[in-house]
Amino acid sequence: MELSAEQKEQLLNELVFTSSRSSGPGGQHVNKVNTKIELRFRIVDSQVLKPEQKIILFKKLGKKLTLEGELLITAKNDRSQLQNKQAAISRFFETLDKALKPRKRRIPTKPSITSIKKRIESNKILSIKKSLRKKPNSEN
Repeated sequence: MELSAEQKEQLLNELVFTSSRSSGPGGQHVNKVNTKIELRFRIVDSQVLKPEQKIILFKKLGKKLTLEGELLITAKNDRSQLQNKQAAISRFFETLDKALKPRKRRIPTKPSITSIKKRIESNKILSIKKSLRKKPNSEN
């Protein structure tokens, strides 16, 4: 259930960006410029995602969603608003791709014949070792 390039392009139109002042490096510059980017995406209102994709996203991203059902991603590492916006967008698509990627089924394996023989042999050796610790029978 991967997203196509066309779907990703359409999703960009559904994203809401807000900028605010960010902490971190920049000196006096940081106090004047809004470089921190907040990306908000309302899963329920999305026209691009299919209903089954929305359900999967709600299940897998439950803790990352706000009470209104919005996915909120912030980026404030860079000094540039544009770089932070690009970082937020790339993290958004990584999060969606990871959540929508189907989980591989685990194939149960059986122990190999040699490992079974090795286990039985080691148990026999331990059994013999412990039986030698017993007191000898005086009934002979």
